[in-house]
Amino acid sequence: MASQGIEIKDLYKIFGPDGEKYVEAVKNGMSKAELNEKHGHVLGLKDINISMPAGKIQVVMGLSGSGKSTLIRHINRLIDPTAGSVLYQDDDVCQMSKSELLEFRRHKTAMVFQKFALLPHRTVIQNAVYGLQIQGIDKAEAHKRAQRWIERVGLDGFEDHYPNQLSGGMQQRVGLARALTNDADILLMDEAFSALDPLIRTDMQSVLLDIQAELKKTIVFITHDLDEALRLGDRIAILRDGEVIQQGTGQEIVLNPADAYISDFIQEVNRGRVIAVETIMSRTPLEGGIKIEVKPDDRLETAAQAMSSSEETCANVRDDSGNLVGSLRLKDTINAMVTAARH
Repeated sequence: MASQGIEIKDLYKIFGPDGEKYVEAVKNGMSKAELNEKHGHVLGLKDINISMPAGKIQVVMGLSGSGKSTLIRHINRLIDPTAGSVLYQDDDVCQMSKSELLEFRRHKTAMVFQKFALLPHRTVIQNAVYGLQIQGIDKAEAHKRAQRWIERVGLDGFEDHYPNQLSGGMQQRVGLARALTNDADILLMDEAFSALDPLIRTDMQSVLLDIQAELKKTIVFITHDLDEALRLGDRIAILRDGEVIQQGTGQEIVLNPADAYISDFIQEVNRGRVIAVETIMSRTPLEGGIKIEVKPDDRLETAAQAMSSSEETCANVRDDSGNLVGSLRLKDTINAMVTAARH
């Protein structure tokens, strides 16, 4: 069954003993600084409204202190909100009873942490089956499921190793295998790759994208890194001081930054890796002997590389249904990439 989306509505989090008392004041314009200085309370989240699409990767991005990790912990209610709702399959997670919440956490969500959170006294396979053991799944069935995902994340042969025998990248693969073994609808990833070296991090991003192409989970991915956000996110929400500053596709954010804060974030971005072919293509396919074909959602850089490596000056654009929907010239592609890079 396809994953369900997540609706976050009017969500507020004010840390302190009387948080509810100050929600209206914050709604009426009280700043984070004023709330802290005058009342000793900390504004964590302010009026968060995000529709997280089913079967897609929703990235929540921001610098340290922006509220992104606080937000993801509301989805499985590791943190209780001060006001607002988190809806999944028409159920409000914020209103669930203890037993309902336990069921939701066990069967509907799985979490991958930055610091791996592996059990050091358990082997790779024992870590991977842990969630299924809690659910009471038959031992042989749990082992079978775990083995599949251990192999899928590239850890075949390491089943009997302990975490301290593995590199950081391998430990994170165990964390991912454990989350996937649970077969939860929602995968929550809090800075999951941030502790990894750059090359390993890129490799883990590729692993996640490959698996997501197969599973189409509803994934919420937290990061402070814009390149990671743009590579992974079907949609991106950017937070600052507990508020959503902008949300949309990576292309929408890069081409139309909401303010100077976002503009500063994106100024070093390679636009060719973000802008889609359909943005600049001609709607008329080219006739006769066109050797290169690209897709509407391919990125300009990918299309330019395909044409250049084949020493071709143009390509036709074919959609997922096999229909020719347009064409693209190498000269126009390069011009679009250069023009975008200047902005």
